[in-house]
Amino acid sequence: MRTASSFFVAIALIFVLSPAAGEPASQDAAKNSPHKNSPYAVSRIKGPVKLDGVSDEPAWAGIDPLPMTIYTPANGSPPTEKTEILIGYDDAFFYVAGRLYDRSPDKIQAPTKKRDDISLSNDWFGIILDSFNDHENGLVFFTTPTGLRMDSTIFNDAEGDMPFDQSWNTFWDVKVVRNGEGWFAEMRIPFSSLRFQERDGRVVMGLIAKRLIARKNEDIIFPAIPDKWGFWGSFKPSQSQDIVLEGISHKTPLYVTPYVLGGFDQSYYLNEGESAYFREDTPAHEIGLDVKYGLTNNLTADLTVNPDFAQVEADDLQINLTRFSLFFPEKRLFFLERASIFDFNFGQDNNLFYSRRIGIQDEQQVRIYGGVRLTGRVGGWDIGVIDMQTAPIESWPSENFGVVRLRRQVFNPYSYVGAMITSRVGVDGNYNTAYGLDGILRLFGNDYLSFNWAQTFYRDARNFVFSLDPAKIRINWQRRTIRGLAYNLNLARAGVDYNPGMGFEMREDFTRFGDKILYGWVPEGSSWFLRHDAFVEGFVFLKNSDSQPESIELGPGWEFESKSSFSGKISPKYYYEDVAEAFSLGGEAEIPAGQYRFAALNYDLATPYTGKIYLKVLGQVGSFYDGRGFSVEVMPLWHVSSDLNLSIDWLYNRYNFSARNQKLDAHILRVKALATLSIPFSMAAFIQYNSADNLITANIRLRFNPREGNDLYIVFNDDLNTNRSRQVPPLPGYCSRALLIKYSYTFNF
Repeated sequence: MRTASSFFVAIALIFVLSPAAGEPASQDAAKNSPHKNSPYAVSRIKGPVKLDGVSDEPAWAGIDPLPMTIYTPANGSPPTEKTEILIGYDDAFFYVAGRLYDRSPDKIQAPTKKRDDISLSNDWFGIILDSFNDHENGLVFFTTPTGLRMDSTIFNDAEGDMPFDQSWNTFWDVKVVRNGEGWFAEMRIPFSSLRFQERDGRVVMGLIAKRLIARKNEDIIFPAIPDKWGFWGSFKPSQSQDIVLEGISHKTPLYVTPYVLGGFDQSYYLNEGESAYFREDTPAHEIGLDVKYGLTNNLTADLTVNPDFAQVEADDLQINLTRFSLFFPEKRLFFLERASIFDFNFGQDNNLFYSRRIGIQDEQQVRIYGGVRLTGRVGGWDIGVIDMQTAPIESWPSENFGVVRLRRQVFNPYSYVGAMITSRVGVDGNYNTAYGLDGILRLFGNDYLSFNWAQTFYRDARNFVFSLDPAKIRINWQRRTIRGLAYNLNLARAGVDYNPGMGFEMREDFTRFGDKILYGWVPEGSSWFLRHDAFVEGFVFLKNSDSQPESIELGPGWEFESKSSFSGKISPKYYYEDVAEAFSLGGEAEIPAGQYRFAALNYDLATPYTGKIYLKVLGQVGSFYDGRGFSVEVMPLWHVSSDLNLSIDWLYNRYNFSARNQKLDAHILRVKALATLSIPFSMAAFIQYNSADNLITANIRLRFNPREGNDLYIVFNDDLNTNRSRQVPPLPGYCSRALLIKYSYTFNF
């Protein structure tokens, strides 16, 4: 059990690089999309292309525009504004040109210039490339009338609440011009920035081309995709058009990115006599290195030495109204890039691999000496490997973290099986290893069956292999549609000894079933509704020890979206909680041990997201354990101009427990401001206030990004105490304060 995770890395590499593993999955399986049966031969560009936004060079002559149709609000209809999108390629680049005419050019919306910041209040244009043609994953390249670049990944065939990762960045160029006829754009994407499978000089990819006219909420696409999957349906790689490229040569780029960091940190600590606070000043000076190398045209290795994440945005402050751990999303780019490969999800936030276990311990940052990551495809296998070593911190030892992930297409282009191994080994002899098997099987139509199985083994545990105690299993049956009957049904069980040392689990030792059955309508004609549905959702958690309920949540509901993009959801819920041990809600309020039955009304309303001002309000009102009250969250967003965006997130919880003479009255206020003086130059401020902790935090980041891979960050962090007299001795004005400067430069070989 103490085997270092580097051994797992070696075993995985031998396995996937062996001839047997390199056999490609069948490309002749039955396809669910008509666009997969009629490949589109992309024309070669003949002659030079001057990247200036205007596709008027002779090289574009003879290339026909793609036939575009409306996805929403009038699926299948011709675009209301003339839209011409052209694609082509040469030996080095994939080219995309957009001629985006508009009869009211003064109404074109472009509220931001920030890299990767494309909201639905922007007009935008771009493509999605399923570069491996695996019908599940895609690369997104979009731009707006301000000429910003947004690149991201799509995963899980665009299923889920947010199957979209904007952290992925690569090297490509775009130019945009605006005039009295509309706006026009040209993209140039190097093949060295893509990963794909080449067979005898022939490459097949999937393509979706898109244009959004924000003021009309009009989504224009190629190919024609039915609107039965909702908003994300127009991003689904499984519905993309097969395109064929001939004679593309193998590219193996090498990117070397060193960084330097300097600055200082000031923190206050209580002295040994606990009579006063003293300040400790710590200078910051670091150097590190990232290396990215294309081993093959579809396999990439990343090496990092002494990585630092000073430029990463601060976590959102949260108020925990449950007795379970809070989940904080990963924000570090090294772990976010191609993160979908490492996804082994048991539903909600529970996962066999949670990257924040690496380099973060008890909410403190831990130095990472270095590590390596390998991602891509070999034959029919998707592969992901991570191996990293962390430094010791206080009483916590240095540890090695290893992950191996394999997936392969089976039966048809929409079904996969996979495996994962994780290993966490400390120099003190502690270890935690896990293995898992999972799969997604398309049964018929839009019905999919998913399964997960995992077991964990760790020091001082019983580690019985032939037992359910160290295991977790989940089975999910889902019908993916917003028209007619749909469902998402789950059954899961976690044993008493299941403990993924590199994963995230909210609960332990339970059996759970739920989740949602709905019936949806997509009205035709002049209806105000774009879509709406009625549903019943909920879950039951049973304690494995006695099969008695621990938590129940159940209720009906109705949700809608209008053609003008108003949206809402309302749902009354019944709750049951069996609290074994009392837990605190913050301040003097707590929930004593006992059994509770209560009910509340949940709501979620939003104004059109295509406007320059957007407002979302959600919350809950009713009873809460043995008290009553409400929770409300108000989130306004204002696109002041293309140079300034402001947003506020105010969360207020007020609950009274009159029988116990206790109450909860807690605020969280988050304010974000983004100023973009130009495409390369931006400044972001993130200010938060938490009344429960009497704390104000500030994260201010200035970024200069003249080109991809060349970044200068100046970051200021501050933690201010409010109500300093709440403790004796009085608290200092601030807990900690830091000013950091980080510069990185990428050398492309």
